[in-house]
Amino acid sequence: MFSAEEAVGSQLPVHESGFTPEELNELLSFFESNEPVSSNSSSENSSRAIYSPDERKQRRKISNRESAKRSRWRKKRYLENLTNQVNKMNIENRRLKNRLHLVLNQCHVVWGENEQLRSESFALWAKLLDLYWTLAAMQCNHDN
Repeated sequence: MFSAEEAVGSQLPVHESGFTPEELNELLSFFESNEPVSSNSSSENSSRAIYSPDERKQRRKISNRESAKRSRWRKKRYLENLTNQVNKMNIENRRLKNRLHLVLNQCHVVWGENEQLRSESFALWAKLLDLYWTLAAMQCNHDN
């Protein structure tokens, strides 16, 4: 097994335990001692044996402050991400509005061209009908 100084000196990750290097040294020294450990001891009981109620209260306050700090940081990140998404969506919305405006203008131009072609079609049908009447009249005069 390794010594407490090696563990703290090697900068092993603490994984948010909240223990200071001195506290880790103290805990590791308990493991290295030859004192028997009772099988029914819980981590809560061992924690109470190490720290006085005032020390536990102080550690809890520190832990709560750190937790609140992490929570504020996560909230800040979340709001920044939402703000970035809103900005991206606003840009995309403007782009889509511009595209819609162009398509509506093209639609209006095509609609006007269709109206003009429809009007020309009616005029050509009218001329064709006149030509049929003229042809029919000429054939009737020719047959008589």
